[in-house]
Amino acid sequence: MGWFDSVFGGGSSGSSSDPLAKLDPKLREFLEKESPLKYQQQQEQQQQQQQQQQKQKQQQAQQSQPPTQQPTAASSQSAVPSESLYQDGRYADLWKTYRPLAAVEADTKNEHERLMDVLDAYKDRRAQIGRTALENCALEQIEWNECIKTGPLSSRMTMCHEEMKKFERCYNMQSRLLKALGYLNTYGRSAEMDERIQLHADTLYHRMLQQEAEIEKAKAEGRPAPALDFATNIALPKAGVAAASPTAPAVPAAPAVPIENDLSIPEDLRKQFAEKLAKLPAAERSAEEAALRAELVAHAEMSTRVTELRAAQQAAREQRKADGKATLKDRVSGLFGH
Repeated sequence: MGWFDSVFGGGSSGSSSDPLAKLDPKLREFLEKESPLKYQQQQEQQQQQQQQQQKQKQQQAQQSQPPTQQPTAASSQSAVPSESLYQDGRYADLWKTYRPLAAVEADTKNEHERLMDVLDAYKDRRAQIGRTALENCALEQIEWNECIKTGPLSSRMTMCHEEMKKFERCYNMQSRLLKALGYLNTYGRSAEMDERIQLHADTLYHRMLQQEAEIEKAKAEGRPAPALDFATNIALPKAGVAAASPTAPAVPAAPAVPIENDLSIPEDLRKQFAEKLAKLPAAERSAEEAALRAELVAHAEMSTRVTELRAAQQAAREQRKADGKATLKDRVSGLFGH
C-alpha cells in the first residue's frame, strides 16, 4: 500500500519538497526513466531556491555587522601595495616589509655603479635625441625610401639626391631644436614633457619650412621678402623650467651675446663653435647656436652630478675612517688621493 497511497496523494508525501522521496524504489526508478526532464527541472528549481536563501542570509548577516568593522577592511586594503594580486586585504601581513626592486637595487649599488648610472643617463639621452629626430622625420625618410624603390630613373641614378638632402636637413634641424628646447636635460622631467618638447620641435621645423616657402614666393613675385624669424628666440631653458612647465615648452629669449663673443665659454670651444656656425646657412645658425649652448649646459649638469656624488662618497669614507670601520677599498682610495 505504500506506493499506492503515494500515487493517490496519501500519507505525508504532499508536504515533502520532493514528491518522489517516499516512493518505492522500483516505482521511483520507473518514473525517472519515463519523465527524467521534469524531475531534473524540479531539482534545479530546488537548488536555485536554496542558493537564493543563502544569499539573503549572507546579506542580512553583512547588514547586521557593526559599522566599526568597515574602516578595518578599508585600512587592510590600503596596506596592500599595487603589486599584490589581492587588493581586498588578504596577505597584508606578508606585504608589510615589501620594497620595489628598483629601490632595493639603488640601495645595494656601490660607488662605481652610481657614477656609471649618471654617465649612462647622459649617453642615453644623447642617443634618444637621434631616435626622436628620426620619428619627427619619418615622412621624409619614407619619401626617400620610396624614391629609391619606385622613383623615376633619373632620380634613382643619383640615389634620390634631392630626397636624401631633404631628409638629412630635417634630421639635423630636428636634432638642433630638440637640444635647444632642453631635451638633453636628463633629470626631473616626465615622459609627457619629453613628448611636448618633441612636438614643439617638429612645429618649429615646419614653421621654418613655411616661412622659407613664403620668402621664395615673394622673391618670385618681386615683393620684399619677409624676415625669417621662426627660430630667432630659441635658447636652452633654464634648469627645471621644462620639468615644471604645465604647458607646451615656451621658447625663451635668445642671449644678447653671440656665442663667439661669450667669455663664459672656453676660448677653444668658442673657436670651434664659430667655425661650425660659419658653415651653416643663416636660417639655421640660431638653432645651431642654441643647440651648442644646450650641450654645454647639459654637460655641466652631468659634471655637477658627478662632483656631488663623489663628494658624498668622500664624506662617507671619512666617516667610516673616523668610526674605525674603514674598509680595504677606503685605504687604497686614500693612498691614491680619491
